[in-house]
Amino acid sequence: MSMEVTVKEIAVTARTAGQQMARIPTAQKDGALIAIADRLQKKAEDIFFANRIDLKQARSNGLSAPMIDRLTVTDATIDSMANGLREVAALGDPVGAVTDSWRRPNGLEVSRVRIPLGVIGIIYESRPNVTVDAAGLCLKAGNAVILRGGSEAIHSNRVLADLIATSLAASGLPEKAVQIVPITDRAAINLLLEQERFIDLIIPRGGEGLIRFVVEHSKIPVLKHYKGVCHVYVDRGADLSMAAEICLNAKVQRPGVCNAMETLLVHQNEAESFLPEMGQRFKDAGVTIKGCAKTRKLISWASEAKDADWPAEYLDLILAVRVVGDMDQAMEHIAAHGSNHTEVIVTRDYARARRFVREVDASAVMVNASTRFNDGGQLGLGAEIGISTTKLHAYGPMGLNELTATKFVVFGEGQVRTA
Repeated sequence: MSMEVTVKEIAVTARTAGQQMARIPTAQKDGALIAIADRLQKKAEDIFFANRIDLKQARSNGLSAPMIDRLTVTDATIDSMANGLREVAALGDPVGAVTDSWRRPNGLEVSRVRIPLGVIGIIYESRPNVTVDAAGLCLKAGNAVILRGGSEAIHSNRVLADLIATSLAASGLPEKAVQIVPITDRAAINLLLEQERFIDLIIPRGGEGLIRFVVEHSKIPVLKHYKGVCHVYVDRGADLSMAAEICLNAKVQRPGVCNAMETLLVHQNEAESFLPEMGQRFKDAGVTIKGCAKTRKLISWASEAKDADWPAEYLDLILAVRVVGDMDQAMEHIAAHGSNHTEVIVTRDYARARRFVREVDASAVMVNASTRFNDGGQLGLGAEIGISTTKLHAYGPMGLNELTATKFVVFGEGQVRTA
């Protein structure tokens, strides 16, 4: 079978499965999610075996350390995937929920009701956990999903897809509601992006290059974020002990993800008290610092930050640091170099906190908390399908509600329009 025929068949069968999924009762969907979770843990050794093949190939191909980190499946990864599915099963079903209703003067009863999007295509790199997280959320929201993971994770993704299909069949759900594109040739992505008759939405997850490629070539609407250039601003009079813990967590806990801090902004009144000790803590954690002139006076070993460093998404233990004159300058820096992902202020001042929240444009704006909390699971949405930094049709972590649309439902008693 040719590549074109294979991709077209996946899209066609996904459309049929999506129509069936829209009618599946909540209890049956939840049962399938729990069955998938149980099977993941029961078949962990099969997953590890496949993942070891991918890791060996990835290292031999010289994949970067952050990409290897995303590719690696551990016991904790499997437990996290399984627990995420169980959490999604425990969430309320958005399908059929009435979001608003009203009565018109002519007696018409009008309401808006949540419905599945239909068929969602997800194109992503490295992370096998995305295969499970995306499948779980799409299924609960009544959608079918087509998954095109990176070639570096093909063995892991095939095993996961097989486990999911087996669980779907055993639960009475259409097996084709979750499919992976089994072709590593990048041309398969182009073919997938041409299936506008059968696919309703494309969600790319990965590096900026992948996302821009998808946006440029897709005939299907794309929900995207190009990169996560996240800032922490330490305000005048901030609790510096709190700020230190937030900054260390935001940069070091997992530097290769989109909600890690990439730039630290420090009010000039706090720089002398904060940066030398904070710089040493970063150094001890293996962080390389690129700083402005004022930063380099306080952290002697920091290198000079170039213009290209301020909008950079390092996804590594590298941090840009700038001393700013006030919050206005911090917000101007964020507006100029941020990516609408996650922005944080550490402050004791309620009025400045409220102003920062009101005026900074990002999918999540936080006060006195790590950037790492911009995550569907951490915000109580269950496992997320991605973080959108565009405002149509979702902004921020995409959970169940964001995988639905609404339609109007109108009940009348014979009314006809006269004007």
